[in-house]
Amino acid sequence: MSTTLPEKPRTGQSPRKPGLLHGVTWLVVRQHRTALWVIGAATLVGAAMIVHQRGEMAAMLERLGWPEKDVILPSTPQGYRYISQALGALPIVLGVLLGAPLIAGDQEHGTAQLVTTQSVPRRRWLAAKLGWCLALVLASTAVLAALFTWWWEPYREFIPSDFMQSEVFDNTGPMPTALSLFLTTAGIAIGMLLRRTLPAMMTTFLFALVVTVAFGEFRDRLATPRLITYPLNGDAPAFLDHAVETDRWISSADGQLFGWGTCAEQTEKASDACVKEHGIVNNVVEYFGYDQLPGMQWTAAALLLGGTAVVAVFILWWTTRRPL
Repeated sequence: MSTTLPEKPRTGQSPRKPGLLHGVTWLVVRQHRTALWVIGAATLVGAAMIVHQRGEMAAMLERLGWPEKDVILPSTPQGYRYISQALGALPIVLGVLLGAPLIAGDQEHGTAQLVTTQSVPRRRWLAAKLGWCLALVLASTAVLAALFTWWWEPYREFIPSDFMQSEVFDNTGPMPTALSLFLTTAGIAIGMLLRRTLPAMMTTFLFALVVTVAFGEFRDRLATPRLITYPLNGDAPAFLDHAVETDRWISSADGQLFGWGTCAEQTEKASDACVKEHGIVNNVVEYFGYDQLPGMQWTAAALLLGGTAVVAVFILWWTTRRPL
C-alpha cells in the first residue's frame, strides 16, 4: 500500500499556514453554506430596505418643513410597519429554521454518528457548529438592529408606538441580537434532545412564542417607574409626551391618592363638588422615561445572553455524555 507524503516546501519558502476556514471549521461552513448564503442575502436586502425607507421618510419630512414646522403624519409609514414586523419575527425564524435542525438534522441523517467516529473530538466539532451558527446570527442581527435603531430614533415622534411595545423595544438596541442568540441556542438544544428535525422545529416555534409573550409581560419589571405630580388644572410637563404612562391618579394636598375616575361625575358642578370634598389638588402620573430605555434593554439583553451561555454549556455537556 502506497503512502502519499505531503509536498515539501520549496527552498526559500515557508510552509503555508492554514487560513481561518480549515479543518472542522471548513467542514461545518461547507455543510451549511446554503443557510450562510440565504441569511447573508436576507441581511443585505433588509439593510438596503431600511436605508431606503429612512431616506424616503427624511425626504418627506423635509418637504413638509420639519423640523422648523410641526408636522403630523396621517399614518405610520407602510415601509416601517412591514420592516418592524419582519425584524420582530426574525429571532423566531432563526430559532426554527437555523437552530432546530443544526444538530437534529445530523442526528436524523446519521452525519453526527459518522463525524464522531473520526479523529476530530466530538466537543471540537460541536463547538465549531455552535460557533459558526451563533456568529452568523450575531453578525446578521447586529447589522439589522443597528440600522433599524438609526432609522427609528430620530423620527420616533412620527411613529405612533410607545417604546415599551415590542415593535420598538424588541427591534432596537441590543434586543434583536440577544433574543435571536437565545432562541437559536434554545432551538439547537431542543433539536439535540428530540433528534428529529420536524418535531424540533415545531417545538422550537411553540417555545419561541411562549418566550416572546412571557417577555412582553415581564418588560415593565426591568426598571422602576417614576412618579410626577403637577397641579390638577395645570399643563402636563412636556417630557411626558415622550414617556410611557403606566398609571394615573389624582391626589389631595397631603398626598392621598384617588383613582383617576373618582370625581368623573355626570355634571361639571357635581365633579367640582367631589374634587372639593376630597381636597383633590394634583394629578399624579406613573411613567417610564425615554432615558430609561437603554438601561432596560441592556438589562433584558444581559438576561437573555446569560440564558444563551447556560444553554450552550448544557449542549456541550450533554453531547459529551450521551451518544449522538
